[in-house]
Amino acid sequence: MGRGLRKIDWEAVAGIIAAVVALVLHLVDVADVEVLLSIVLVVLALILLRDLRREGREEALATFVTNTETTLQEARRALSMPDAVLVGPSALRATTEQFAATARGDMVWFNVCLSMFAPPALFDVLLVPALESPRITSIQFVLPERERQRWKEHVRPKLDAHADAAKVREPVWCDLDETVSCILAEQGVSGRFEALLSFWGEPFMARASGQDVPRYIFHVQAQSELIPRLRELEQSYRLRGI
Repeated sequence: MGRGLRKIDWEAVAGIIAAVVALVLHLVDVADVEVLLSIVLVVLALILLRDLRREGREEALATFVTNTETTLQEARRALSMPDAVLVGPSALRATTEQFAATARGDMVWFNVCLSMFAPPALFDVLLVPALESPRITSIQFVLPERERQRWKEHVRPKLDAHADAAKVREPVWCDLDETVSCILAEQGVSGRFEALLSFWGEPFMARASGQDVPRYIFHVQAQSELIPRLRELEQSYRLRGI
């Protein structure tokens, strides 16, 4: 009941009542034409004030809606997945294992430092999850010629001792002088490529017992424009392979 009363346009009601009263008074010769005109002017003024207030409310509502839409758009941009996520030392192992666990198809290791595979513990953390994943059909290394000796010393013997070594193809050896290092693979049910991206030298690589080991990496997401460029880069060096 109270809500219904609030919806009534009382100014319009008052104007109608005043107009009816003025008309009745004029018909019974109680009020002359001047009084009738005065009442009509008052009614028109009330209606004009009502319309002006309504326009103000509509403008305020339009401004509120516009501001709300802008806020929602900013919130959507803030909540959207970033192109790349920085992974620090404490999360390197978990991120690498998760990447291997959800990867599928062909995995490419491009320009990685093989000295990090020298300790058996690091080999087990970094490469074994990919070897043992049933979703990964092959593993291809694309490496600079300077890493050939490390492959023979640190990687090949460990692979020969592993049951799934057959999925690792012979490395593509290149005249490769890039600071970029990455692991590329299709991820999840979407089948879109993602990458674990790093760079040679500080602060991304650290020297530990004479080996260069990753310290920070970027997990580059599938929607990033970096993914096509990284794929082009590794494929171009595959074609130049020795």
